[in-house]
Amino acid sequence: MAIDLPAPLVEPVVGALMAGIDVNGGPTHEQVKVLQAIVARVWSRPDLDVRRVRPVSPGELADHLGHTAHRDLFHEIHLTLEACRHPQAPEQVEAVERYAAALEVGGEDLRMFRDLVTQGVQAASADYARFLDASLQERAEPSLASLPVDPDHPEMALAEKLEAFAEYAPDSLGRAYITFYEQFGLRLPGLDPSATNHFFVSHDMTHTIAGLSTTIAGEVALSAFQFAMNNNRINRAALLASLVAHEAGFAHPGHLRQADTAVLADDSAVLLLSQEMARGGQCGADFSLVDHFDLAPLPLAEIRAAYGVRPPANASDGHHFLW
Repeated sequence: MAIDLPAPLVEPVVGALMAGIDVNGGPTHEQVKVLQAIVARVWSRPDLDVRRVRPVSPGELADHLGHTAHRDLFHEIHLTLEACRHPQAPEQVEAVERYAAALEVGGEDLRMFRDLVTQGVQAASADYARFLDASLQERAEPSLASLPVDPDHPEMALAEKLEAFAEYAPDSLGRAYITFYEQFGLRLPGLDPSATNHFFVSHDMTHTIAGLSTTIAGEVALSAFQFAMNNNRINRAALLASLVAHEAGFAHPGHLRQADTAVLADDSAVLLLSQEMARGGQCGADFSLVDHFDLAPLPLAEIRAAYGVRPPANASDGHHFLW
């Protein structure tokens, strides 16, 4: 499991996370709620009350976490909790930076949140736009990644290639992908001019295989699912992009009309996030950037079984489809 922690590390990590949000009057209710859900469902410690865990300093945490993967994991969860603070506070940004420095981790998130509190929304939004341009290129469908993109004209050859999925068997991934667009009222990539068509092929294939819908909570949960499948730089970027657009709310990608704020203040969204993070962590491999055109003729159930994609805890909760 990419986000698993050895049992002896759970309490030190939780103690550091709590210390890392205990700023400016203490952690917010939303931050505590999100952390408690992750501890219970992802790290399988429903018995652990995060408010009662001994605080752990940055230096002490660095002594506990020798593996880079564990350090990256801590930083991403700390980032998630940072995004859940409303309004954002300089003290929170400084706490994340202290732990990141001690663990020798970094990323675009540090600059964005630092600029947000020191220079304002416009500067942080510009940071996000630069980050997103690079991130979406890296997350493009593999067989399309090297092809030129013309944002001013449709890509009819791509659209026709995707439309051909309708000829595959009813139980195939290709047909499920077409159903995804029909069910949620979306247009296939390529039909409209866009610089993100190649990204949305892979992104929406990931939606389809995971069986997660396009609700706002579902989008945040999908990024957490991806991060849990494989705690690598690209999936960490996906999580950051989603948290900024749907939780921190200071910027958003071009295909959204506006950003959202405090999505995880809702109990059902927190439950979904933790459940999908746990479900993603149970996968045997990351299917978000495989060649989905090769997989399209195969049965969806067979693909899910091959990657270890388990059914969701509640398939009828309005955030899932094709289960």
